[in-house]
Amino acid sequence: MRQERKDGPRPQRAWSACFTAIAWVALAGFVPTSTLAQPAPGETAIDDADEAVEADAFKESPADLDQAQAAIEEAERQLEEAKRQMQLMGRKLAPEPEPIPGVGPGFVSADGRAKKLQWSLNDDGTLYFRLATWLQVWSRAIQLAPGTTVQGSDNSWYGDVALRRARFLAFGQIFPRVFLLMHIGINNQTFRNARKPQLFFHDAWVEFQVSKNKAFYLGGGLIYWNGISRQTNASTITAMSLDLPIMNWPLIEREDQFARQVGIYAKGKLGLFDYRFAVTRPFTAFDVSLTGNSSAPNPTAVGNYRDTNAWAYTGYFMFQFKDEESNVLPYTVGTYIGAKKVLNLGFGGYAHPWGVWYGETETDPVTGEQTILSAKARTLVIASGDLFLDMPFGGDDGGAATWYGVYQYQNFGPNNVRPVGIMNPADSGSGAGNAYPMIGTGHHVYSELGILMPGHVGEEIKFQPYVNYQVSSFEGLNDAMHHFGLGLNMFIHRHNAKVTLEYRNRPIYNGQNVENRKGNSFVLQMHLFI
Repeated sequence: MRQERKDGPRPQRAWSACFTAIAWVALAGFVPTSTLAQPAPGETAIDDADEAVEADAFKESPADLDQAQAAIEEAERQLEEAKRQMQLMGRKLAPEPEPIPGVGPGFVSADGRAKKLQWSLNDDGTLYFRLATWLQVWSRAIQLAPGTTVQGSDNSWYGDVALRRARFLAFGQIFPRVFLLMHIGINNQTFRNARKPQLFFHDAWVEFQVSKNKAFYLGGGLIYWNGISRQTNASTITAMSLDLPIMNWPLIEREDQFARQVGIYAKGKLGLFDYRFAVTRPFTAFDVSLTGNSSAPNPTAVGNYRDTNAWAYTGYFMFQFKDEESNVLPYTVGTYIGAKKVLNLGFGGYAHPWGVWYGETETDPVTGEQTILSAKARTLVIASGDLFLDMPFGGDDGGAATWYGVYQYQNFGPNNVRPVGIMNPADSGSGAGNAYPMIGTGHHVYSELGILMPGHVGEEIKFQPYVNYQVSSFEGLNDAMHHFGLGLNMFIHRHNAKVTLEYRNRPIYNGQNVENRKGNSFVLQMHLFI
């Protein structure tokens, strides 16, 4: 049954009123008496009715005529009211609330409406402006690497509460064929960071629709239309695991601004094919030194970023075999929670000509000091292939399976290895804290699998256990890096409100070899989005 609209009665009532009014006009206007004259043989019913009206009208009393006139006026009034209601129903209104473009129906609540702040800029809602905000709070218990101190004290285990992300997003179709997006926020604030962190732009770009269909859009600015892989374009709101594996953003905070670069991009859809391609100017890297690693297996220093006046080229290309995913926004969905059937095969890459360099060195046999003999430059290259599957099963309130797998090759020069620790609490130089090798020259595989459990608890609470795993074979390490996580999502209000608990295990390295796997942690995330 259709829901009653706020601006008018149900459609059935309007149609009923219309037909009733028409019937009143017919009966009152053409048949003022309570009976119709029967048609004469050989005559049509229309002809007979007309004759009956003309013959019998003069037989009625003035009271009957007044009653008939009143009935006609009432019928005409009802007809006008029905017409007004039908016009009101047919008027173009702003579209009913839908999920945020680019991330699918994962935000739809139990009543079928998305929770969002949106304003129409014209009568039919094709021009609009939208605000969104989200907050992710982490409570952590972390087993730190040996030798780590926090505020000068040795800690084998460490706990805190931190802001992983606090963001504001504004976007909209403000003019025909013109789209604008601006995204600000902070990340990774702990009690160890500076107070009152400054908001900064994550995204700021404008886009123009060039073709009349979805085939070609052109835009530019500080952009997140990344190449390499699906997760390089990931939505942090809809991630299935607690967090992204970070290797999905291999350039992060080196020659980009929190996974964004300044440039121009093109995007579009051609049947099953979805593409995005960008030409960018990478940010100047903070550290471009050629300081080598004395433990390297050969006399070649570790590769590093190079300050070069060269453009970079990046792209990601998908074949969407099931439901079509939106590309209004660049952010790709981590899990649709059973709302879509998706099977995507993708491939992509990033190339920055002469973007890395390394030095050939010699070691003084007495002092052990290394001297760089010459420097060589090469192109920074990253390539990937991935597969994303999201399939519901078991009916409307059934479950769903979500799986993602990606292979990525990274080349930052010889023996490059970059350890990363999310919101690392360690004192400077005191130890690794919670860092472990994530990014660097070599081969990387990441995969995650989640099962949305059938049924629900209460009105709409649903559960999704998941597992994730990364293995990286670094050129600069003897032992491969294995990291895994096991978690549970509790969707209180789909992706608008959820709680995630994840156990994580990382290796502890001693030089180039794994010493042990005493890198455990437990993280509880509270997530809210509107």
